Amino acid sequence: MDDKLKYRLFCEEEKELPIFFRDWWLDSVTDPSEWDIILIEKDNNIIAVFPFFKAKIHGFNFIVQPKLTQFSGPWIRYPENMKYAAKLSYEKKIFNEIIEKLPSFDMMDINFHYSIDNWLPFYWKGYKQTTRYTYVIENIKNLENVYDNFQSNIRTDIKKAEKIVTITPTDNLQKFYELNSSTFNRQGIDMSYSYEYLRRMDNIHKANDSRRITFAVDNEGNVHSAIYVVWDKNSAYYLMSGSDPEFRSSGATSFLLWEAIQFASTVVDKFDFEGSMIEPIEKFFKGFGAVQKPYFNISKSNSILLNIARLLKLL
Repeated sequence: MDDKLKYRLFCEEEKELPIFFRDWWLDSVTDPSEWDIILIEKDNNIIAVFPFFKAKIHGFNFIVQPKLTQFSGPWIRYPENMKYAAKLSYEKKIFNEIIEKLPSFDMMDINFHYSIDNWLPFYWKGYKQTTRYTYVIENIKNLENVYDNFQSNIRTDIKKAEKIVTITPTDNLQKFYELNSSTFNRQGIDMSYSYEYLRRMDNIHKANDSRRITFAVDNEGNVHSAIYVVWDKNSAYYLMSGSDPEFRSSGATSFLLWEAIQFASTVVDKFDFEGSMIEPIEKFFKGFGAVQKPYFNISKSNSILLNIARLLKLL
């Protein structure tokens, strides 16, 4: 049995695996031929995995994040009741095995899940690290407490929007994409994915009962805002959104997120805003009382030509 098939079987049995690591997620955001897996085994049991995405860019071999995928890198099954020093040694052994098994690449640039708080073995092998942040509400079961932790401007937006719009679950992906692309256009950012890409991805997510699209709609049928949320066993994730520029002041996005948190509380414990290093977006997420979670961006370049090209801003 090859490792990829073994991994697909592992994904079926391991319920704790985050959604971004699942084989069907990788199939949805990349061509199945473009992702691969490193398995670390002990006594014929998988104890760690490292899914990765391979890309050819300007003739160089990259290992990077797939589109719309917040985290990749290692995921580890830890023995029970492991002491801290033993945990670090365990991670060092696993990470060294992963590094040895990685295919040759010119550049690697990926984000570890925030549960990985040790990257020293990668540092010792010449990798670099940049700290990034996401925002997470840890316990969404206590909705009263969640709402009380919202900043006053978020609560004001929600109360305002409640009088203007109704929250409606939908499968209207075309309209969602229009709003989503409109938001990118307003910010002067190129869309990294097409409608056809999104439709293919959404079909797989829908088949796995792991996504929910909601619109905020007024009495005249205008869609003010839309959000796309996905979830796994433990956490929901605010994956995508979009707004009509004409209705940006209606407070609809805050209202949609509050409704999404309420829905998520029926299926998971956490809500992950997926974070942003853009200051106004970070300020908005922080307003929901979410806790800052650092995660590691790990990178390494093995190509002098690529380094020169990047230094000259040719790539």
